[in-house]
Amino acid sequence: MSTLPRQSLDAGSATRTAEDCARLFHQVLAERLIAAYALGSLAHGGFAPAVSDIDLALILADRRHDDDPTIERATRELHERDGSYGRLSVFWGSLPALRADRDDGRFPAVDRLDLKNSGKLLLGEEIRQDVERPGADTLVTDSVRFALRMLASDAVLAEFHRPARLARDIRRFTKAVLLPLRFLYTATTADCGSTDDAVRHHLAHPAPVAGELVRAATYARQGQPAAAERLTELLHAELVPLYLYYIDSTLLRLPPGNAELSHGLAHWRTRLLDR
Repeated sequence: MSTLPRQSLDAGSATRTAEDCARLFHQVLAERLIAAYALGSLAHGGFAPAVSDIDLALILADRRHDDDPTIERATRELHERDGSYGRLSVFWGSLPALRADRDDGRFPAVDRLDLKNSGKLLLGEEIRQDVERPGADTLVTDSVRFALRMLASDAVLAEFHRPARLARDIRRFTKAVLLPLRFLYTATTADCGSTDDAVRHHLAHPAPVAGELVRAATYARQGQPAAAERLTELLHAELVPLYLYYIDSTLLRLPPGNAELSHGLAHWRTRLLDR
């Protein structure tokens, strides 16, 4: 069975989609939207036509109680459009929070660092000089919170243990395999880097954990996926060991005073082993 994506999207088209989305958010947020930026591979390079998200950052003048539903509603409306809009991922926060290295909306530390280092201005005024660079400890703890929230749920664990459906969805397959490598790269280097950077860093080890699965995900990301049956075999054999490696490595890097995150990682580890 094929795992090819329904739509391939070049970086130029993705950038035009991001610009269109920025203009729509400007209509919704009016003068409160100070700036809109492209982040991720659209900003620092390495956009993969088969799978990459369109990462859009919105910088607001202030934070209001109704920002969450307003931005979520506008994002849903964009996702419902045809084609590339379904790849949109929106990050947002206020400029005062960015100046203080805080997230008061939806703006994880690694994405704030990406904005600081590589953000590509699409609309409004340049503010990157005002963004406080997140520290190494913040990058680690923030990524752990994200991982526990997004990847340690019962539904995701069930899919990891029975990965046939995951193998048939190239975008979700590549994210499941490559996200822990991005987290580890950032924890090791204190840099957001790119997916390609994270893959090279991992495969440079003498005996990289889940090396065959990581290479398969890299080929899939380049639009050359193996058959779903083969990907299912690799997922069965190597996905859980990859996540155990991520958890064990991260436990060693957690700053002192993060007992709750340490407990969350340990509990996640136990559940991964419980098939």
